Amino acid sequence: MGNLDWEVSALGFGCMRLPTKSLIDKQTNESKQVIDKEYAIKMIRYGIDKGINYVDTAWPYHDGESESVVGEALKDGYRQKVKLVTKLPTWLIKSEEDFDTFLEKQLKKLKTDYLDVYLLHSLGKNLFETVKKLNLVEKMEAARANGLIKHIGFSFHDSLKVFKEIVDYYEWDVAQIQYNYFDPKYQAGVKGLKYAADKGIAMIIMEPLWGGKLTQSFPEVEEIIKKAPIDRSLADWALQFLWNQPEVSVVLSGMGELWQVEENVESANKSAIGSLKKEELEILSKLRKTYSKFITIPCTSCEYCMPCPNSVNIPQNIRFLNDFIWFGEEQRERFESLYERFLKTEEELKELGGKGAGNASLCIECGDCIEKCPQKIQIPGVLKKVDAILGKNQKISDFF
Repeated sequence: MGNLDWEVSALGFGCMRLPTKSLIDKQTNESKQVIDKEYAIKMIRYGIDKGINYVDTAWPYHDGESESVVGEALKDGYRQKVKLVTKLPTWLIKSEEDFDTFLEKQLKKLKTDYLDVYLLHSLGKNLFETVKKLNLVEKMEAARANGLIKHIGFSFHDSLKVFKEIVDYYEWDVAQIQYNYFDPKYQAGVKGLKYAADKGIAMIIMEPLWGGKLTQSFPEVEEIIKKAPIDRSLADWALQFLWNQPEVSVVLSGMGELWQVEENVESANKSAIGSLKKEELEILSKLRKTYSKFITIPCTSCEYCMPCPNSVNIPQNIRFLNDFIWFGEEQRERFESLYERFLKTEEELKELGGKGAGNASLCIECGDCIEKCPQKIQIPGVLKKVDAILGKNQKISDFF
C-alpha cells in the first residue's frame, strides 16, 4: 500500500454495484430499484470472512443508499476487520462548511467514528479547482488531526496531464484510478499508475472489468480462451493482468452476486506480482484487440449520470446501442424490441410510474449528464444515435 504500513488484500470490495430489487414507493406508487439489503450484507460479510479487508463506497452510490448498507454490514465486529473507505462528493461542495456537513453525515451512515481513507471523489481539472478554492485538502488535514479520518486521497477521471498535476500538488496517501487491460493508456493509464506509485502513493484500481464488458463472451473471444495455456474465466484474466503489476495495491470489484465474490476471491488467492508468463500476456493482447472491435462507446454503467431530469435511463440506452453494434444488424429485431420497452412519452411516465425508465427520444439535451460522466462521453449526442438506430430504423453504418 505505497507508503502505508498495511497488509491489504489484493481484492477490495467495491460497493457501487450491490445487488438490487424492485420496490414500490408508497408515496408516488412508482417502482424503483433499491439495494437488496439482506443479500448485500451476506455478500460483503462473506468476502470479509474470506480475507477481503478493503471496503470502498461513496456518497452517491445507489442513490445514497450504499453507505448505509455498508454500515449495517460492518456491524457485529466486521468494522474492526477492514479498512473502510468513502468519498467526499466534491461536486456538491459549495463552501468549506459543506465538507464538515457531508463527513458527519457519512460517518453516521457508516456507523463508524472514523474512516481509514477519505477520498476527494472524481477529481478532474474542474473539480480540482474547487478543491483548491475551498481549501479542501486543509479540511482533510483538520479532519485527520481530529481523528475522523486516517489517510487522505482522491479518485480520478481526467487526462494524464491533470493527474500528474494533482499528484504533485500534495503528499497523498492514496489515489484511485480507472485501469484495465482493454485500454491501459486511458485517463491516468499505466504512465499515471507508475508515476504516482513511484512517489509512494498507494494505487487503487477501479473498473478492472470495464463495467463488466470484459466478461462478455462471443465466438472470437472463446477461440482465444480455448487456445490459452491456462484455464481462466474472462474476469480472472482481467484481474490477473492488474495483480501482476507491482504498482497496484488493491483492485476493486463491484460485485452484485455472491458467485462473483466467490470467483474473485478464488482468483485473488491465485494472484502474485510478476506471475504472468509471456504466453499469458500474449493472450491478453489478443483479447484487447478483439474487444476493441466491439466496444464503441466507453460507458461503464457507473450511473453517475443518473438520475436524468427527463427520466431517460441513460446507461441502459447506451448499453443497448453498444450491444447492438457488437452483435450486428442480424440482431436488429431483438434490440429494437428491447428499446421499445422503454417509456417514450411524459404521459407514459406519469401513467406507468416509470421515473428513470425512459428511452433516448426523451432527451432534451440539457447537458446535465455531460459534466457528471467520468468517461467524458457526450451523452446527448449518443442518445440521438440510439434513438435514430433503434427507434427510427437507421443503420449502424450511418453513424459508426
